[in-house]
Amino acid sequence: MKRYNLEVLGINETHWTKVGRQQQLASEELLLYSGHEEENAPHTQGVALMLSKQAQNALIGWESRGPRIIKASFKTKKEGISMNVIECYVSTNDYNEDAKDQFYNRLAVNRREVPKKGPDYSDGRFKCQDRNGQHRM
Repeated sequence: MKRYNLEVLGINETHWTKVGRQQQLASEELLLYSGHEEENAPHTQGVALMLSKQAQNALIGWESRGPRIIKASFKTKKEGISMNVIECYVSTNDYNEDAKDQFYNRLAVNRREVPKKGPDYSDGRFKCQDRNGQHRM
């Protein structure tokens, strides 16, 4: 992250289960992750955010929104304005239609919940198209 001057790095297709945080002691980075919650769940489709020391200091809070969505809020230099980052993992077009619809509905709810008083960033591999061939987001 230092090499590319990144403060927040979104990671897709992680293999951790459950929800948690892990401090990277040598590099001082913090890893926030979200995976499947069920016992014996597959180690697939997880997402994570890696935060630099500066991003950790600005972190207001974070939450898992299921195995494919994680959201974090950060203080900005402008008083009263926060920045929200939503990292998500989207399956390919050949994935189950019901599961894709559930994901997009959950993502839409998450985006509506983000306050409009500041920048919000969504990252992910948006490989899916709706039935009309339009990219959905």
